[in-house]
Amino acid sequence: MTEDLKINYDKLMEKALKHVVVEALKIAADEGLPGEHHFYITFKTNHPNARLSAQLLNQYPEEMTIVLQHQFANLMIGATYFEVDLSFGGIPQTLRIPYDAITYFADPYAKFALSFAAEEDMFGKADDIDEAASEIKSAEKNSPAVVVSIDEYRKKHA
Repeated sequence: MTEDLKINYDKLMEKALKHVVVEALKIAADEGLPGEHHFYITFKTNHPNARLSAQLLNQYPEEMTIVLQHQFANLMIGATYFEVDLSFGGIPQTLRIPYDAITYFADPYAKFALSFAAEEDMFGKADDIDEAASEIKSAEKNSPAVVVSIDEYRKKHA
């Protein structure tokens, strides 16, 4: 097996976890947010497929966090992005957020959060990722693999 033919498990996990975000957004779009659930979503505003007003882009040139709770409308789920209407300073605006631009998703009520590595190679910063990956690989060679149980993060039912 050559070095070029490796399975990229990090990318597979990222894709699977992004699917969790998409499914949660679909529930919110179809049924609304139940009870006290609410979403914090941080995304890269400079992603080439992100769509937001010039005013918001000037205010948040790299990254911003939105909250979906009580005052959002027209949540539409696409194959590679979602759109939502939010009000900023009393002015309604439509945001189009590609799933690849999301760096953080949380539902504080459920005590659930996910962080994602940004698709930085889309922004011309692939060298930074390659350097970090090399550092991680070096560290991994010197330490044993660790299996992490997600049971401790699950909500306990009485």
